[in-house]
Amino acid sequence: MNRLFACFSAVLFACCAAAAQNPATDPPTATTASQSGAGAAVEPSGALTTESPEIVQFQKIEDAWAGAVNQHDQYGLENVLSPLFVDVAANGDITTRNQQVVQVISSDDKGLYLTQKVITVRMLGDVAVANGTYTLRHRVGASEATEKGVFTHIFERSHGGWKCINSQRTVLRQDSNGKQKKPSTAEEPFHIPFFSRGDKDSQN
Repeated sequence: MNRLFACFSAVLFACCAAAAQNPATDPPTATTASQSGAGAAVEPSGALTTESPEIVQFQKIEDAWAGAVNQHDQYGLENVLSPLFVDVAANGDITTRNQQVVQVISSDDKGLYLTQKVITVRMLGDVAVANGTYTLRHRVGASEATEKGVFTHIFERSHGGWKCINSQRTVLRQDSNGKQKKPSTAEEPFHIPFFSRGDKDSQN
């Protein structure tokens, strides 16, 4: 009798020990389920934007540039522009980085506001060419004017970042009805008196 009871106790103990060592049979707890759900929720989809990484990267630089101009921030502008920077404005004025900085910090135009939107970026090793559109609101005499145009900005990789070394802007001309025309190569930044297509037509 004692031997039978001892055998039965040994078998029962072995079954209990096996069940305790097999956690896979335990049902998932609420904590485990909630953790797996949270992980799925924060997983990046990779389809949040259709823009290329280069456009996103240089848009941040252009935003920092515009922000420095709008806030009259000398350090912010120097952080974006190369010491070799040359700017060719839409009206033909040519300025260096130092001149740009002086203009920004000495301007008393409270309505000055610049926005820049990158459209394309071409990567050429340590050089990048960004093309886009811009809007510049500024004071002209006693009135306020809004200038809209396109830009070409050339960047050079420097100390792990990018700094602009050249800027070219072209104003989008408007007809008498106020509609914008497409950019024309007849806009001469150096005021060279080339004939535009309209001038040639009028002479024929």
